[in-house]
Amino acid sequence: MLKFRSFALMAGVALLGSACGPEASDTQAPTVSWEEFRASAHQEAEGGKFIVDGDLAFDSMDDVKAFYDDNVAKENGTSEGGLAVYYVGGADVKWSSTQKGNLTYCVSSSSFGSRYSTVVNAMNSATAAWEATASVNFVHSSSYDSSCTASQTGVLFDVRQTSDTSYLARAFFPNNARSSRNVLISTSAFGSISPYTMAGILRHELGHTLGFRHEHTRSTSSGCYEDAQWRALTTYDRASVMHYPQCNGTNTGDLVLTSLDKSGARALYP
Repeated sequence: MLKFRSFALMAGVALLGSACGPEASDTQAPTVSWEEFRASAHQEAEGGKFIVDGDLAFDSMDDVKAFYDDNVAKENGTSEGGLAVYYVGGADVKWSSTQKGNLTYCVSSSSFGSRYSTVVNAMNSATAAWEATASVNFVHSSSYDSSCTASQTGVLFDVRQTSDTSYLARAFFPNNARSSRNVLISTSAFGSISPYTMAGILRHELGHTLGFRHEHTRSTSSGCYEDAQWRALTTYDRASVMHYPQCNGTNTGDLVLTSLDKSGARALYP
């Protein structure tokens, strides 16, 4: 998820029912140069992936450049009518009607050590929040926990610990390759993170794994515009679980699903 930092004009990575049309157009997003965008990317020490906007990963700098050329250099920010799905090539990036009911994952017992139970419980709480409102089903395949790596093909994604403290956690989108389908939780997330909880952080990250974009990318006035590859599912929601509080958000507590988040999730996964 985030080390709640505000990065204006940073893009996310490769993100339903009936579409909501534009409600109001915001001002054009300021131009960001490739040099500025490249400088904003952080490379993980473990695995070497490039992170932009705090919690989203690219495999290589070539991928970052391709994304910049296709989206950031071309698009303007708009405010449309809170949940938005990743939208590429005229299609929503989401799990198929078959796969959505079997979203398997493992939790690395070796990387978390004594923190393993804490993460398992937080994942149970976070997955339950999305399952309670949308037609999706996360499955903890614990038989793979002892060999829970990015190359573990027995599950859709892995949950592992990282010593990278540039974020609290980071995730992926449904169209990422298996090697990139990781939810990485930083050691820093086990410290003092109030008012946020581990479950709250994971609720946000699991939103990405379902295909949802950062809510604040929907408006340039948020100060955190990323790009225009998204489709609105509801009206704009500044309290959304997918909205960074420091990006002109209104949520000052833990990261929880709002009524609009629930409506949007049901629209994408009815």
